[in-house]
Amino acid sequence: MLSSNEIRQKFLDFFQKRGHKILPSASLVPENDPSVLFNTAGMQPLVPYLMGQKHPLGNRLVNIQKCVRTQDIDEVGDNTHDTFFEMMGNWSLGDYFKEDAIKWSYEFLTNTDEGLGLDPKRLYVTCFEGDENAPKDTEAFEIWKKYIPENRIYFMSAKSNWWSVGDNGPCGPDTEMFYDVTSEGLGDLTKEEYIQADEEQKVVEIWNDVFMQYEKRDGKVIGKLSQTNVDTGSGLERIVMAVQGKDNIFDTDLFEKIMSKINELTNNENTRAKRIVADHIRTSVLMISDSVVPGNSGRGYILRRLLRRAIRFSDVLEFKHGGTESCLRYVAQEVVNKYEDVYENVKLLESKILVEIGKEEKRFRLTLKNGLKEFEKGIDPFILATTYGFPIELTLELAKEKSIEIDLADFNTKMAEHQKLSQTASAGMFKGGLANHNEETVKLHTAHHLLLAALQQVLGKSVKQRGSNITEERLRIDFTFDRKMTDEEKKQVEDIVNEKIKAGLNVLRREMPLIEAEKLGAEMEFGAKYPEVVSVYFIEGTEGVFSIEFCGGPHVTNTNELKTFKIQKEEAVAQGIRRIKAALF
Repeated sequence: MLSSNEIRQKFLDFFQKRGHKILPSASLVPENDPSVLFNTAGMQPLVPYLMGQKHPLGNRLVNIQKCVRTQDIDEVGDNTHDTFFEMMGNWSLGDYFKEDAIKWSYEFLTNTDEGLGLDPKRLYVTCFEGDENAPKDTEAFEIWKKYIPENRIYFMSAKSNWWSVGDNGPCGPDTEMFYDVTSEGLGDLTKEEYIQADEEQKVVEIWNDVFMQYEKRDGKVIGKLSQTNVDTGSGLERIVMAVQGKDNIFDTDLFEKIMSKINELTNNENTRAKRIVADHIRTSVLMISDSVVPGNSGRGYILRRLLRRAIRFSDVLEFKHGGTESCLRYVAQEVVNKYEDVYENVKLLESKILVEIGKEEKRFRLTLKNGLKEFEKGIDPFILATTYGFPIELTLELAKEKSIEIDLADFNTKMAEHQKLSQTASAGMFKGGLANHNEETVKLHTAHHLLLAALQQVLGKSVKQRGSNITEERLRIDFTFDRKMTDEEKKQVEDIVNEKIKAGLNVLRREMPLIEAEKLGAEMEFGAKYPEVVSVYFIEGTEGVFSIEFCGGPHVTNTNELKTFKIQKEEAVAQGIRRIKAALF
């Protein structure tokens, strides 16, 4: 039985022997394509060359491209869906076309020497049936008849057999190959029986030859390209599944040790939950290896969402923690072990990968614990999201599991109004406070929150902020206190701030009603007027909350992003008002 590593190498060798130059995988993060967050197909990094630009390595290329797709995230847990996958691709840039593409596809899949040795009697093929954009692909059909019985070749609509990367760029009809993964074998199928088998995942798509002849602009096909291209896409995970005689990707050697580690950590038999954890941690490891970190927007948000889903499903599985709060690090380590010899960044960034996953797990557990309690009480999803920081995606998932209807339109309306109020409050609050939103200014802003809490701890709760000014070089805080601070007091304040920086406390933004924030004792700016719904920043760790302040942001996500804190000057500015200037070094 071929291993996944052997299949990768066989694929590259097969097409290299047929004149293709081997390309390394591009990063998951697109270099010159702002329209997408991640490379979602092997062809994306090659779009300029598919449009006619000359590639420095010639017009025949082959590679295995790292990809991420999350549009089918709710399907993960079945037999074939995943969020990270490796797309094996061979490319003709204005060179060979349908005849050679189909011939080589069939040869690689079925040849026992150079190829994978799959059973041709288990192959089914689809071709484009034609529409207003392009005619029926009878050419591909006639070529396939040389290799596959006519009654196992089906014409399908553009929904199945037309490929484009988006609303703009190259596109065209495709021909797809499906493989029977049942133990008994399905034999010949009518078109209706084939469609049913596909829906039941008894046959699985393992190869796709796209014949890129057309160009799409603003969602419409506008004409033919200057050259005809072939874009082959074959998902490694599904190919490995077919070759290794499995009926799902999670039983292949790509997931074997990852799933074993998950089984070690739980006695629960929830297969879907195990697969979700395995998939999401695998994707997270590969994302972080390409320098994506958890955040509140863009790629960072996708990564955070994956990790948070993995955390929730690890709790569904009742993971044994083994003496550490971060049980998912154990799963991540298995992913690193699997891919460190395939993608060098995985090995180079191993420590960062494990640290980021551990940090995100600890950070989210605080949110999860409180949010789940409130969900059980039937709290409005808007309040769950704004007061408790509980993601709407998790609320929807939990509601679906319990057959509870969520009014998403109402939630979206409330959130839009709420964000408008918050932005108004923030604009008024920080006029003259933050010089800009540059990275160093943002770090000093978070240090400012730590400083106020430390001052109250050393000098007493009567200390209140009376003004602030923060630039990239330093922070300044004016506060109520009726005497000069002693050197010992300043040292105590410095030590507390640096202790909290080193402790790696989470910095969390929560939206909540003004009345509730006041009950929590959140610090507020003197004289400021706040709306009915406010933004509050919590700086907290496993030992509890250290700082709570009314604030519109921005901040770092964890205090360990800060450097060493140092008070530079402490002085009087008015009767009963002192001023501290401080910086990070």
